[in-house]
Amino acid sequence: METLTEELETKKRLLQECTKILSAQVKAAKDAMNEAQESANEHQGAMEDKFESFRENCQIQRDMYARQLDDLITTQGLLRRINATKVNNEVSLGAVVYTELQNYFIGVSLGEIKLNGESYFAISGLSPLFKAMAGKTTGEEFTFRDKTYKILQVF
Repeated sequence: METLTEELETKKRLLQECTKILSAQVKAAKDAMNEAQESANEHQGAMEDKFESFRENCQIQRDMYARQLDDLITTQGLLRRINATKVNNEVSLGAVVYTELQNYFIGVSLGEIKLNGESYFAISGLSPLFKAMAGKTTGEEFTFRDKTYKILQVF
């Protein structure tokens, strides 16, 4: 188990990693959106009918990336609300949770994050897995998909 300083450092690094991943996803969505818009703009003019459906498809793609971008920006806002200097005594937003089976970071859904040779799964506060463990503390158990997890540490 980790000391308080190590715990908060782990939480801070997980938060930084999540922020980095999200920023890369935001940039990718913006780039894809701009690219789709540029493709639509390039095909103004010549052979109007033929390119009309192409332009419509580009616009649909652009709108899809715009929605993706909105979702990512909302997710970034949620991540900013996590306080890496606060110790969580129970499973809640911002908590790092060690169980016998896996480690979790409660914030946003980003999948597996590796840190110092350890794996952490970044999960959303809206996920069914989070709902199964919400409010639990060190030493307690919860069941999810027919598996029982024992919480070894929460911070």
